[in-house]
Amino acid sequence: MSGPFRARERDGAHALVAAEIERARSGAGGLVVLRGATGTGRTSELEAAAEQATAQGLRVLRVRCSSEDTAVPFAAVRHLLAPVPEFTDITAPGGDDRADAARLWRLLCSYAAEHPLLLAVDDVHLADDSSRHWLREAARHLDRLPVLVVATERSQYDIEPRPAGLTQPLSPSLVRTRTLGPLGDRAAADLVREAFPTAGPRWTAACVRAAAGSPLLLHALLDDLGGAPQDDPATGEPPLPETCAALYPGSYPAAVSWWLHSAGPATADVARCLAALEQAWPPDTADPTVADPSDRAASDPVHLLAEASGADPVRITGWIAAMTRLGLLRPDATGRPRYAHPLLHDAMLTDWPETSRQAAHRAAAQAMLRRGERAEAIARHLLRVPGGEPPWALRVLRDAVTVAVHDARPDDAVGYLRRALDEPLPDALRQRLLTELGSLHYASADAPAAIARLAEAQHLAAEPRSRVRTAVALSTALVDRGEVRTALEVLHRTEGQLSGHPDLARTVQTAAALLSDGDPATRQQVYRWLCEAADTSPELVGTAGQALLVRYESTAALISAQEAMVRIRDLLARPTDALAEPFLLGTAAAVAQWADELDEADRLVDLGLAGQRSMLLHPMRHALLNTRADIAAARGDAAALLTARFGADPVVGPVESRPGPSNRDATALLALVHAGRIEDAQRFAAGFDLRRTAENFELNRFLYARGVLRVTAGDPAGALHDFLECGRRQSARDVVSPVVTPWRTAAALCRLALGGGPDAVTLAAEELRLARVWNTPRTVGRALRVLGAATGGRHGLELAEEAVATLRPASAATGMELVRALLSQGRQLAAAGERGRARDCLREAAELADGKGAVGMVNLAGQALRQSGARSPVVDRTGPGALTGSERRIAELAADGLTNTEIADLLHLARRTVETHLTSTYRKLRIRRRTELTEALDRDRPGDPSGTAGVTAPSGR
Repeated sequence: MSGPFRARERDGAHALVAAEIERARSGAGGLVVLRGATGTGRTSELEAAAEQATAQGLRVLRVRCSSEDTAVPFAAVRHLLAPVPEFTDITAPGGDDRADAARLWRLLCSYAAEHPLLLAVDDVHLADDSSRHWLREAARHLDRLPVLVVATERSQYDIEPRPAGLTQPLSPSLVRTRTLGPLGDRAAADLVREAFPTAGPRWTAACVRAAAGSPLLLHALLDDLGGAPQDDPATGEPPLPETCAALYPGSYPAAVSWWLHSAGPATADVARCLAALEQAWPPDTADPTVADPSDRAASDPVHLLAEASGADPVRITGWIAAMTRLGLLRPDATGRPRYAHPLLHDAMLTDWPETSRQAAHRAAAQAMLRRGERAEAIARHLLRVPGGEPPWALRVLRDAVTVAVHDARPDDAVGYLRRALDEPLPDALRQRLLTELGSLHYASADAPAAIARLAEAQHLAAEPRSRVRTAVALSTALVDRGEVRTALEVLHRTEGQLSGHPDLARTVQTAAALLSDGDPATRQQVYRWLCEAADTSPELVGTAGQALLVRYESTAALISAQEAMVRIRDLLARPTDALAEPFLLGTAAAVAQWADELDEADRLVDLGLAGQRSMLLHPMRHALLNTRADIAAARGDAAALLTARFGADPVVGPVESRPGPSNRDATALLALVHAGRIEDAQRFAAGFDLRRTAENFELNRFLYARGVLRVTAGDPAGALHDFLECGRRQSARDVVSPVVTPWRTAAALCRLALGGGPDAVTLAAEELRLARVWNTPRTVGRALRVLGAATGGRHGLELAEEAVATLRPASAATGMELVRALLSQGRQLAAAGERGRARDCLREAAELADGKGAVGMVNLAGQALRQSGARSPVVDRTGPGALTGSERRIAELAADGLTNTEIADLLHLARRTVETHLTSTYRKLRIRRRTELTEALDRDRPGDPSGTAGVTAPSGR
């Protein structure tokens, strides 16, 4: 990559030198000064001028000035004139500067008398004062000599002001100047492609960015990359690293180091301080609307740099502007200056001691604290400073943890807490921080680290309530890893340390009862004790424990929904210890959801989540979120479930934070089936390896959901296996009521599809018996529907009609159950020859399903309608998918803000035609205003056309 730098961008400098060479040949010399920042190719341009002069017959004399010769008068001029062998009378100058200057001028004139000359003076800003003065004086008389002086001069803005330039005292008529600007992206890309002809545009652009407009840095980078191994031989692209340690032989960091040296110590300090401070800034994003939420009000970098480096803020402002113009700095989305590429940023910090970096961050943190900056912005600097700071550092770090947790950034919060623990702390405070750190590790999908930190916290001295919080958090993490018995041992030891604190002991017992769900045998023992204690000494159980008993009796089919809600509401009215309240609210919310008291369940979930300390791991947070998902599933709100689980991302497999599927995964899988997205559902389900999943109720829920998927995809045998396995596991926990998962009716439909009618009737009849104990429209109506389908005939039709009659008054609280009942009734009516009534039922089912976005159910209803002889559409098609091509085109233009008249002109239509299409579009999209078009059109998502089976979603834990 060596050789003079040439590019079309420098044609102006070449033309100027060429013209001045012609003037010198004709006997009218002059002075040309090529200015530019460090690394912009001044020396290369000077060499090109020398070559051009030699080609035109001029004799070239050269000198490269050095700061080491500044103490020697006329050192630069003497070096310039001495090399000519024809003149050997150069000796050391005497003490008279005027005489020496005159003698050197006579010598130059004698050279010029022999031959036209070009004097090439490189880095004239480094010349000694006497030589600079001599050159200025010479410039005033060169117009009478065939001598052209071409000098290069550094003109970069530095923190410390530089001396006046060579030409400042001269009249503009005596000098020709040309400023060499930074290398443009196109010219830099040409040079990259010259070195790597097959490189792709993205790699080329990255190299251009790392060069930052500097030919010096670009050539150095290409030197380093020239010998690197290639990632892809086809493109010839070596990897472009982000750290200088990966470069060999290291030309690039050496070039940056030389750039810093030439800029002077003050500028180097500011440049390095900026690189250090940038380490504490959030990653840059090209879109300011998605910038880091902790970075909404970016600190003034000038003020921070002034504090960290001690430089003049005015000079720093000018330096930043100058470096931005050169291309070394680029403003980020918040307007702060950043180095153009991570490699350049890393090179700025190379060889800068760690202590200096820490001092910069410490100074920045102190300055930001004085200015009242955001806690998290200050904390990011404290992360790079070792412990032992003043007391305010701990306060700032803890405040930053709170902000990060609030913004759902547990990884950031973990970093702040780790740093806070480096400060000297009393044991009680360290115990609390370790508990928070372990909880945040868990939220960051690092369960082993969570367990380690929580176990460490448990061995530190703390007040009783803190010990309970730590024990509950540690036990929750252990259960999640399948270590149920270890978790219960932790709680048992903690309970033994709470003598004199009966309320806290009851809370620990409640936690043990809840967490025992992961081990059927232990669960039976715990609930047997709870039942006995509640009968003999209710005060030993407490309100939260009694709520768990209501939950147990509900799932064991021992009480009705009405009785359960009476007892739950009574418990909610009693005073409860703050540590026990989450258990009470979470349990009450689950029971209310099973009882189809969905609004009350919603309120309890909101209340429970609002009372949770987000920095502490607690089993009821997960349970409350599960209940929220169950409420959405009960309402048939598939869109809410999918948004909560996947957001705007495509459906992917499981998140590695948990060893197996969660209840929310199960409800999301059911929602995918509900929406007709069978391929997405299959891909999502395949991401879980259930053979390695710990035993817990959530695995049962997922088995049920996978069974629904399998029967929908046409695999009733595989679905039957999942449903029966779900039932076996639930029965081992004394969970027999269909309020949790209605596996019996699901298995009955599979038996029926496989030809096992009697077995189907048995299963459905047993579920109906258990459903009548709980006695809610959902559970009873579902069992009646399936029993009617399995029974068939006139009695089966009567059961189907009873199911519809049971569900219709409570349709708002039973989600899709009424749709399934109507579909089943319609099919049986058609089979009985009552096609008119059948079509009425099927159309109602289709309309209800369409309103809930149940694509599969709409398809099933349509299929049944066609089989019954119906010819008209199943439902009036709605949604973005129902729009014709013309309607969609007009709707998109209207959503973009065009008026009807503008649309008509653009599409060459009558205005009335546009209005007609928009009216039809509003009806299909179910909107009333033009402003709703954009959101309505965005709801268009392709769905798998497969239908859903007549199997309901599970209904709570």
